[in-house]
Amino acid sequence: MNADLRHAAVVALGELGRSHDYRDRADAGHGLAAFAEMQEALGPLLELVLDSGDTFVTRRTTEALLRRKDRVGLAIVASALAVANSNHSDWIHTAIVDVFSIFTSDRDNAIRLCEEMSQDTDNRVALGARQLHEVLAEIDPVLRTAWR
Repeated sequence: MNADLRHAAVVALGELGRSHDYRDRADAGHGLAAFAEMQEALGPLLELVLDSGDTFVTRRTTEALLRRKDRVGLAIVASALAVANSNHSDWIHTAIVDVFSIFTSDRDNAIRLCEEMSQDTDNRVALGARQLHEVLAEIDPVLRTAWR
């Protein structure tokens, strides 16, 4: 893994995320989600999830973070959800349903991670994780895990 190139990619995507064009910001959010574990990506990702100019950016960035299906992506979404206004919350909710309404195992794993994060020392993450857990618990996925 080349840390210098990864850092350069995050910097470039962060710049794109400050574009006046919502399409550039949405692409930046989608791209930055791949680097969500990098500390320097956190601020730009939170800003894009809560984009003040266009909720398409919110949805695209949130969906990319959730498709990681890991604690890092869920924690960023939870942190944003804790402070989101009702409009952003609606689009975050839509992304959650879109990502986790297919496989029970994906939804169940996300619920387990949210339960862990609800005890996080960062109050914003903990609050958002509880809100995210509530949304996930309401989802009835289409495909269930078959047990033998």
